[in-house]
Amino acid sequence: MNIKPLNAALLTAGLLAGGAAGALNLPQWLKGEPKPVPAASPAPQLVAAAEPAPVSPAAQAQAPVPLLRDAGVPNYRAIVKQAGPAVVGITVEGMHKVSREEQGGADAEGDPFAQFFRGMPGFPGFQQRGRGQPQQPFRGQGSGFIISSDGLILTNAHVVNEAKEVTVKLSDRREFAAKVLGTDKTTDIAVLRIDAKNLPTVRLGDPRQIEVGDPVLAIGAPYGLEQTATQGIVSAKGRSLPGDAVVPFIQTDAAVNPGNSGGPLFDGGGAVVGINSQIYSQSGGYQGLSFAIPINVALKIKDQIVATGRAQHGRLGVNVQDLTQALADSFGLPRPDGALVANVAPKSAAAAAGLKAGDVITEVNGEPVVRSGNLSSLIGLSAPGERVKLKVWRDHEAREIEARLGGADAGEKQAAATDGGPQDGKLGLALRPLTPNEKRSVNGAQGLVVEDAAGPAARAGINPGDLLLAINGKPVQSAEQVSEVVAKSGKSVALLIQRGGDKIFVPVKIG
Repeated sequence: MNIKPLNAALLTAGLLAGGAAGALNLPQWLKGEPKPVPAASPAPQLVAAAEPAPVSPAAQAQAPVPLLRDAGVPNYRAIVKQAGPAVVGITVEGMHKVSREEQGGADAEGDPFAQFFRGMPGFPGFQQRGRGQPQQPFRGQGSGFIISSDGLILTNAHVVNEAKEVTVKLSDRREFAAKVLGTDKTTDIAVLRIDAKNLPTVRLGDPRQIEVGDPVLAIGAPYGLEQTATQGIVSAKGRSLPGDAVVPFIQTDAAVNPGNSGGPLFDGGGAVVGINSQIYSQSGGYQGLSFAIPINVALKIKDQIVATGRAQHGRLGVNVQDLTQALADSFGLPRPDGALVANVAPKSAAAAAGLKAGDVITEVNGEPVVRSGNLSSLIGLSAPGERVKLKVWRDHEAREIEARLGGADAGEKQAAATDGGPQDGKLGLALRPLTPNEKRSVNGAQGLVVEDAAGPAARAGINPGDLLLAINGKPVQSAEQVSEVVAKSGKSVALLIQRGGDKIFVPVKIG
């Protein structure tokens, strides 16, 4: 099955610049220069709104923000006035370690996960004059927000990555040197502290209460333009992104650009529900898809970092994928809900608990698992050593399995399968056993090599050279076993295929 990369990039939304910070070409009206005014008809009469009475920082942190009654629209002006003082700009300086790929200046135009765009640290071709140097100086910008009056600040880990000096600038233009208490690359959360007292703080909300379509507001420093507010709606919840499966992202259409990273996402009542982290873009700028880390995830990581200086994540030791209706039919499930186990790592928590490839995990501690990303989030945000109760669908029936989670550093070697035989015509596959050399090249795995694929298998994306490990979760040791399992199946079967170092279930319609 050919899996093509995305044509756009998920980009971290921090703003970086090599060497001295580059100048930003602003239009004339932003520079304060007179804007040409055409000969016009008489201007309409405007009535100035009365200025609200000053509110103390303590009252700001506690008082709810009213909604406009006439249309139910959030009072964005009140939200910015109340929470804006707690949003900070972050500048960093450090030395970027140049990888071999960067030194070679390889073209990354086709890389859908390029960290940024050309001219930025970490991107091939950055500071071409310095090729061959192991490190490059850089400066960067991002955003953050104050969560405690004694100077505790949340931002993204990628904002302060490799930074030697971190400076926090408040909305009143005061600047403080910040200490990085800790970072967690898994969730992209960093915790900073500045030496200050009686600071304004944001009000924290509950992202579980927001729904798709609810209004949201983002405040940050895109391209270094401090205290910039943009608004939109919640576009989706629980998004699982490539490389960030632990975080159930909040997707919005609020404009987020480089420099917004680490800034707060507010709900319609002025409470922080997320931390703006990534954008989906073909150009490096905003294109309508922004992603925020739920604040409850960030606070869980913050508590660990403040207590121990680092965060830890539980690990089950499985590779999982989403179910399709065809796969659900193959396993006898009425709906394509759950996380399908494609691989179990040896000596992992999953192996010790007895999980097998072909199991479908439908619940964790009573929480439903609808997609594979739900499982990754529930497990990744648990602690190593924690016991979890899994509801698993196996052999057309549900069962419960308890697993004691390992740590994030647990081994992840691929699990093996079995042996082989010549051919199965109903699938359209020509199969043969692995040779001794081939077994060594796949770490001893024993399966059936696909010599040729036609008919249903070819339409499903099976290619010559793929390794067939199992059908409907049952390891195959010969072509006779393949034919036997297929004969007892319904209109579709699920083939566990290994291609290179990856394993994936592929649904094949045979009826």
